[in-house]
Amino acid sequence: MMRSKLFVPASRPELFAKAEASAADSLSFDLEDAVAEERKDEARTILADYLRGRSAGGKLIVVRVNAVGTPHFARDVEAIVSAGTDIINLPMVDEADAVKALAEAIARYERSQGSVRILVNIETPLALRRAGSLASSHARVMGLQLGYADLLEPYGIDRRDEGVLSHIRMTVRMGAAEAKVAAYDGAFAGVKDTEFFRQECLAAKRQGFAGKSCIHPSQIEMANQAFMPGEAEISRARKIVAAAAEAEAKGIGAFLVDGQMVDKPFVESARAVLALVS
Repeated sequence: MMRSKLFVPASRPELFAKAEASAADSLSFDLEDAVAEERKDEARTILADYLRGRSAGGKLIVVRVNAVGTPHFARDVEAIVSAGTDIINLPMVDEADAVKALAEAIARYERSQGSVRILVNIETPLALRRAGSLASSHARVMGLQLGYADLLEPYGIDRRDEGVLSHIRMTVRMGAAEAKVAAYDGAFAGVKDTEFFRQECLAAKRQGFAGKSCIHPSQIEMANQAFMPGEAEISRARKIVAAAAEAEAKGIGAFLVDGQMVDKPFVESARAVLALVS
């Protein structure tokens, strides 16, 4: 479960302990845009040392490396995978070959075969168009993540236009669904506009997203609440699963629950809801 993913610049070790103590489901350490070019090597060393000394069993760790083709990519992957991470977030991806290059690099350094997963950023127009193929490009891919700034700002597109956001989210969600992986909503930089962030979380949840990036601790609880099913949703899911068990025992494929026809897709959805709260 990764309802909230707190962004942490890898060059700011004074923030690491605070991030670990937060309510975020996962921490997203950044070696890319949040780190100045002249501090890339330093930040990589700081983060690798921290990960090696970190106690096992804590929060899920995500690290955003520099893009394939940059002079930092190979060194980032070697250092971070060797030090221990759960997920590598790959930015600025347009081609499946970039995902495969990361997967090959991970395989050279990971401690346990197949343990490190890949989260692919969708933050260019071409990546948006190819969301499904990128999600399906390698078995290590565990999800797609939206990057709104790079996707919208260069083209003068309003970050607050819900019609635009809804279209983008559904394109990414369907791409992720094609590969049977999760979709994660991107960050919102307006830290003080809590209501917009809350509404964006709820909209993303309605469109099937599993979580959202947070750039400030004040956003964490809103994301955690938004991406958990409510009591009514949990109650209905339990009712559907119970009815499905009875129907299956009778050899019935479709049945009614509170006046609504229910069959396999609804049962699978109900089971997914209960898995989140089990």
